[in-house]
Amino acid sequence: MAETRNAAVEENIVLDVRNLKQYFKSGYGRNKVVVKAVDDVSFKIPRGQTFGLVGESGCGKTTTGRTIIRLYKATGGEVYFQGKLISGKLSKEDKRFVHQGIQMIFQDPISSLNPRMTIKEIIGEGLLINKLVKNEDELYARCLEMIKMVGLSEDHLSRYPHEFSGGQRQRIGIARVLASNPSLVIADEPISALDVSIQAQVLNLLNDLKRELGLTILFIAHNLSVVKYFSDYIGVMYQGKLVEQGTAAEIYANPVHPYTKALLSAIPSPDPYSEKWRSYITYDPSVHDYSVEKPSMHYLGGTHSVYLSEPEMERYVK
Repeated sequence: MAETRNAAVEENIVLDVRNLKQYFKSGYGRNKVVVKAVDDVSFKIPRGQTFGLVGESGCGKTTTGRTIIRLYKATGGEVYFQGKLISGKLSKEDKRFVHQGIQMIFQDPISSLNPRMTIKEIIGEGLLINKLVKNEDELYARCLEMIKMVGLSEDHLSRYPHEFSGGQRQRIGIARVLASNPSLVIADEPISALDVSIQAQVLNLLNDLKRELGLTILFIAHNLSVVKYFSDYIGVMYQGKLVEQGTAAEIYANPVHPYTKALLSAIPSPDPYSEKWRSYITYDPSVHDYSVEKPSMHYLGGTHSVYLSEPEMERYVK
């Protein structure tokens, strides 16, 4: 069995990510470079809470999620799920524990659904693989329960993915995820491919399911207004680094890192007049001079921490 960390269990922490690294090699010979997609990332998610991982495209959010769920092999660091070390080599029993306990909602609902399978087969596949049902009757009953839970009907079970809209496909993806009774759901930008009118419906559905089922969610997104609405805790990523994290209230009320301030300034205002005249902050990474003083994660109070050097801490916090 995988190593158990009693402290993580006692703290009621479902996911504990410690110094996670995911490096990719690119090129050949002298042109070979190492891309640090995820570089020394650490955070924890308590049971029943949502951790919003936010940042611009290419910052390493999706790679972090896929490394946690073991779609990528971690270059370094440790991932603990319900107190068990799940990064590195696992036994067959531990792999089943991870595959059943952690499920992922993908960004593109159509590419994540097999076009040759009916909705019943798509939802039931995980149940059969993890041996969570004993016979066909139990399988059908569970699939029916899941499809109704996400707001669809029984006759949808016999249809194929191409017969549904984008919002309905994402609901099917959510039903497939919930069928295995996971303890952790990784939602990788689940609404970014949907129409704006449908995004709120899917978010409200996830919120309702979170309260009803007590889900713990890692919510990956680039829309800060969505993250504020949906998340209890927020982590801001930039070029593979977690530059600031804390509760939603701490991040929005008192942003410290210049990149966090730039992201917050980009949130549009619903008031046309204030939107017209308000100023935006442009983040310039050259403002950091780490040639002498190296940056590190500094604790600010509560759950709020920021990745800066000592001189920057004195300047930005004041």
